[in-house]
Amino acid sequence: MAEFTVNTTRFDPYKNFKFRLKWDGRYVAGISKASALKRTTEVVKHREGGDPSTSRKSPGRTEYEAITLERGVTHDPEFEAWAAKVWQIKAGLGAVVSLLDFRKDVILDFYNEAGQLAISYKIYRSWVSEYQALPDLDANANAVAIQHIKLENEGWDRDTSVTEPTEASYTSTHA
Repeated sequence: MAEFTVNTTRFDPYKNFKFRLKWDGRYVAGISKASALKRTTEVVKHREGGDPSTSRKSPGRTEYEAITLERGVTHDPEFEAWAAKVWQIKAGLGAVVSLLDFRKDVILDFYNEAGQLAISYKIYRSWVSEYQALPDLDANANAVAIQHIKLENEGWDRDTSVTEPTEASYTSTHA
């Protein structure tokens, strides 16, 4: 059985460089790096009283790791605006955190090499636990200034309504 059910001639896995993130119903500009979606379930060991030499294992609490997003510094205020909902230094008492909307659901769309949506994940109840506005500055460096946010989340799952796209063959029109 082929791994790709729609594109049976494809045997290469998808590359990791085509993705976009969406929150508040729109894609966020310039994100160049996202850390892995990772969950870990604790192992609970126990044994029966009559069997001292063998332990049994069962699943315990599941934790979802924070996701770090990076992008080049631009005038787009999305990272800073979301981080400010968690903590605002000049806000008055009772307004330092926006309890109404500091959590957001995020959608991670993953594309094939042709730019077709291949896989999508929904990331639930995310909020910014870390925000870096500017990197260490170095006048001798030849690099892009990168800002990042770290998103805590309460879980994610794959959007099963996104199905494998049909990949068309490329035919050159230039002779």
